[in-house]
Amino acid sequence: MHTYDLTITTFLERATDLFGHKEIVTKLPDGDLHRYTYADAHERIAQLAHALDDFGLDAGDRVAAMAVNHYRHYELYFGPSCSGRSVHTVNHRLPDEHLVHLFNEAEDRLAFVDPQFVETVEGVADELETVEQYVILDDEVPETSLDPVVDYESFIAGYDTAYDWPALGEDTECGLCYTSGTTGLPKGVQYYHRKVFLHTLMHGHTDVFAVGEGDTVMPVVPMFHVNGWGFPYTATFYGSKLVLPGQHTDVASVAELVDEEAVTCAAAVPTVWIDMEKRLGDDPEGVLDSLDRVLIGGSSPPESLIRKYDDVYEAPIYQGYGMTEASPHLVNTMMTTEAKSLPEDEQYDLRMKAGIPAPGVEIEIHDESGDPVPHDGESRGEIYARAPWLIDEYYERPEANEESFTEDGRFKTGDIGTIDEYGYLDVVDRVDDIIKSGGEWISSIELENEIMGHDGVEEATVISADHEKWQERPVAYVVRNDDSLAEEDLRDHLLERFPKWWLPDLFVFVENVPRTTTGKFDKKRLREDFDDEFGTLPHEG
Repeated sequence: MHTYDLTITTFLERATDLFGHKEIVTKLPDGDLHRYTYADAHERIAQLAHALDDFGLDAGDRVAAMAVNHYRHYELYFGPSCSGRSVHTVNHRLPDEHLVHLFNEAEDRLAFVDPQFVETVEGVADELETVEQYVILDDEVPETSLDPVVDYESFIAGYDTAYDWPALGEDTECGLCYTSGTTGLPKGVQYYHRKVFLHTLMHGHTDVFAVGEGDTVMPVVPMFHVNGWGFPYTATFYGSKLVLPGQHTDVASVAELVDEEAVTCAAAVPTVWIDMEKRLGDDPEGVLDSLDRVLIGGSSPPESLIRKYDDVYEAPIYQGYGMTEASPHLVNTMMTTEAKSLPEDEQYDLRMKAGIPAPGVEIEIHDESGDPVPHDGESRGEIYARAPWLIDEYYERPEANEESFTEDGRFKTGDIGTIDEYGYLDVVDRVDDIIKSGGEWISSIELENEIMGHDGVEEATVISADHEKWQERPVAYVVRNDDSLAEEDLRDHLLERFPKWWLPDLFVFVENVPRTTTGKFDKKRLREDFDDEFGTLPHEG
């Protein structure tokens, strides 16, 4: 049997050969729309590859990209990688010290930067040891101290629009992405052509996200974060129309793009869809009509949100569970034939869970001794994973590798979960976030979802706080949409589902909940703020 290496170059060539007429649409900073086709993109990607050659970039060298979701960023997904280099997608929201560390560790030779992030890069430029050239992702260079610097259009101008793409080995690195650093220094995750190819193939599976040629795909999730969850690659491979929102990720702009471009499949963290629901309420007036699935990752959505998107917007929510280390997909919501035969309330209970492992993924739950736990929906343990697109080591992190992988190569995710009799994984918490009160476990995620199910709550998160007697107790931070909402209202609401000892010791009403660089609730910061303000909770008898 004759085989060939699985590389993302085949995505580019397939999209051009079969779907060269299909559009890639970007919302520009001024609100105008930029439109071109996969065939147009291929020509500019070829010009970019030639420009990298002329610059003197060697095989295996990396370039950095600090950018939002737009067509030039899309070109950077392919130009460096298909010509034998690698693109390092940089999270502009990281602290300066983290940015310096990851630029230097990645040894980026070129830095492609959006105009709005120039000031961020200027602040660390003196400490970047390997960057030789800055390229502003625009058609002009703003006033800047970066040097040497050129605009992107000048950088690629005049080069041939055809390129003889090299025959790459499928184990060649095509990308580098760093974790968000919420538990310490960000860790580098290398993506290889074969892994990205297989991950992309999986996204089109009917029991995963079923992305196909007839879809219009819009990744609202940042392209600097785990390759936009892989959706720019997925759209390209399957020939879907691709819509990129640029910097316009507020719910009004997202809703407008969905309607104008007839988006069928949109992906974003839960906060986007929560904010969308607040804006639209019970009378969407035709908004989101084209959407036939909403993809959520990062954390579990509350049941009330799932029901609203089902009943009012007719755009079912599908969860995905994964991580940077997994490209990122591992598990997703799907209703098996067995699940569909259950009563409606039980079906919603299952849809609140992460779901079923995607084809090719193996998930196991292990207790603190490393032994497997029963699949009874109650027994909890750390989630271990194995998949063809999951990493087998962190970049330049031997100490992290020792603690993150089992002897047989399974990845220890750091998440706590259960698996029920139907095979559904429920991610109940992070190892660092689950609350151990008097030797018993309390899930912060379950508390959060129930609190957010109250009509008077806009958003909420739950952290663990040190306690004089019980070691740890839950504390809830709550943003109200009804100023009359009181602590006792929330206690009564929670008692309908949880035992009294699960209830938070303290409800802190705030104007907003801080978020991490990837849009999740920032529990690390809240724990630090709580320690500064309250310290250890007292034992009051």
